[in-house]
Amino acid sequence: MNPPDWIEPVARYMLEVGLANTLKLSAIALVGSSLVGITLGTLLTIKFLPLRALIRAYIEIWRGLPILVTIFIVFFALPSISPALRFDSITAGAIALILWGSAQVAETTRGAVQSIPREQHEAALALGFGWVGRHAFVIMPQALRRLLPPLVGLLVNTIQNTTIVQVIGAPELLETAERQVERLTFEGDQHAIQIYGAVMVIFFIISFPLTRLAAYLERRLT
Repeated sequence: MNPPDWIEPVARYMLEVGLANTLKLSAIALVGSSLVGITLGTLLTIKFLPLRALIRAYIEIWRGLPILVTIFIVFFALPSISPALRFDSITAGAIALILWGSAQVAETTRGAVQSIPREQHEAALALGFGWVGRHAFVIMPQALRRLLPPLVGLLVNTIQNTTIVQVIGAPELLETAERQVERLTFEGDQHAIQIYGAVMVIFFIISFPLTRLAAYLERRLT
């Protein structure tokens, strides 16, 4: 029995455009959040109070704001400051997710670095390492083991939070599904249950193995 004619174009559009953009957004946000967050979280452990205060303000602002507000700030507010700060919906969504995600990673990194026994810092110092070398070659390799499970958890949350950027028209998975539901409804067909059900299944297929992986890594590495 052949599938209904409407399924093939809907599925192709949702997978080739929606899912592709969801995965692209998630990858960019995870990499950006990790780079910025690990750097800030490590710097948060130094004793220079003005820098720590600036980093703490960054963390509290972007961790405390709803992601939707951050998206609106990046997409709508920044262009009013300068035309150079006008971004397309995908880029604006990625920036907002990086701001949110890096704040989470920074706080987790601070805890991971501070959990390394003081003896490790003293041993690295005795070997002649400065602050940068001590953290790069001794402290962070140990802290990264404790960071890996939260980073996998962050990836799951980031994938799920990509659905929020549909409010600014970013063609991620949920937004493309909504477009197809509206198109088919306009043509006289009602397939919302099937289409949104497919979105639910896709997110579950992606997220469930990652949540299990995070739990496994937490048991093995922490």
